[in-house]
Amino acid sequence: MQKIDLPPLWLVGFAALAWAQGRFFSMGLSLDGPITDLLSGILIGAGLLLMVLAVTEMRRHQTTLWPHETAQSLVQTGIFKRTRNPIYLGDVLILAGLILRFDAVLALPLVPIFAWVLERRFVIPEENRLRRTFRADFARYQGKTRRWV
Repeated sequence: MQKIDLPPLWLVGFAALAWAQGRFFSMGLSLDGPITDLLSGILIGAGLLLMVLAVTEMRRHQTTLWPHETAQSLVQTGIFKRTRNPIYLGDVLILAGLILRFDAVLALPLVPIFAWVLERRFVIPEENRLRRTFRADFARYQGKTRRWV
């Protein structure tokens, strides 16, 4: 089950819900316009950029990208100086951008719900593994770098 319990699949599921809401249950609500299109592009682009920066840094440190595996090293450089979870933050930004792109106004509450799901299913268990594996190093890292932003 862990092989299919991956954040991108959760993102696809939440994005599908947002798309369905925008397509079939819009209820006449709309944010459509050039500013919304620009903002959605910025959010999606920022999310993808965060992910690329994080994957590059994790590859450089030769540690796993899989959320249910124990990391070989504690990455604290690059984008990981700013946020402990840049890939999950990227997922959240992409969902927010897609909701705006789909003009799914009523789906906006999915953004904090998705962040909560990521935190409970992935972030907290990962941090617990990092805490057990890297002990004092993780405690120092946790003290100087915020979980999200």
